[in-house]
Amino acid sequence: MSPEKSPHALPDILETGKNELEIVDFRIYEDRQEGVYEWIFGVNVAKVREVLRMPKITKVPNMPPEVEGMAEIRGKLIPVVSLARWMGIEEPPERKKFLLHLEFLRENVGIIVHDAKRIRRISWRDIKKAPDTLNQKMGGRITGVVDTEDGLLIILDFEGILHDIGLLKVFGEVEAEEKAKEEKYTYTILIAEDSAIARKIIKDILESAGHKVIMTEDGLEAWNTLNEYLERAKNENRPITDYIQLVITDIEMPNMDGLTLTKKIKETPGFMGLPVIVNTTLSDESNRQRAFRVHADGFIVKFDAAELLDMVDKLAHRGEEA
Repeated sequence: MSPEKSPHALPDILETGKNELEIVDFRIYEDRQEGVYEWIFGVNVAKVREVLRMPKITKVPNMPPEVEGMAEIRGKLIPVVSLARWMGIEEPPERKKFLLHLEFLRENVGIIVHDAKRIRRISWRDIKKAPDTLNQKMGGRITGVVDTEDGLLIILDFEGILHDIGLLKVFGEVEAEEKAKEEKYTYTILIAEDSAIARKIIKDILESAGHKVIMTEDGLEAWNTLNEYLERAKNENRPITDYIQLVITDIEMPNMDGLTLTKKIKETPGFMGLPVIVNTTLSDESNRQRAFRVHADGFIVKFDAAELLDMVDKLAHRGEEA
């Protein structure tokens, strides 16, 4: 079912900088001794190309156990991941299945789910941190939870899941290593990123080149941290860029998304000389345009190590000069 042609197509992404998103509510059913348990999950509409009835899957040797095989979708062969198998749960027999065709991180991947219910519009402010016990059960791969009329909806960290399975790619590592050896300037960079695995990858790339990293886990924490530095800068009669030369933000984050964060930075006089790079899994042109509509200085799709260091050099130097 194509979002471009179907009457049940996925809707357009919401207006830039409104701190809202739309998610596809989907379900995984677990066969337990006391009966069938319904897991409620969500994924950002921006990652979903389409929801399909299960296509034919071709088994491929030497794949991770969570990968059922490959399926041909719109002329492309894409890996198909069993979410239930990744979770380590028993599926009910003869449960109908669907395929979420996701596109992010420059990749296409199919996720097997048992049902796709609806599209929900929610505010990032309504997305809360998952209880520790639940997050531990999911291997730390929950970016947030939302209370709904059906129960607790879980938003999964698909970057982390792909990393666990061995499908996450980091590009330009060799070039980045060479560039890091030749780095002449180092900067202090604030990162806003809710994915634990993404935080580690970005931190490792930047610190390998000698940069200092201030890490925050969502847009609101980043905004509060920036304001603490701004207050210090005012008290010492210095520009904010004496303390932080660059902000790198994800788009999808609880409490405050990256586009809202960027918009607030660019509209606040004390931060106007501070460059912002939007660093996201969302690789389509529409998200690039959304980033520049809120006056981001750069846009990069995760994870290209060499491109990230090149952009840091270009923009952080501008922030230092400001």
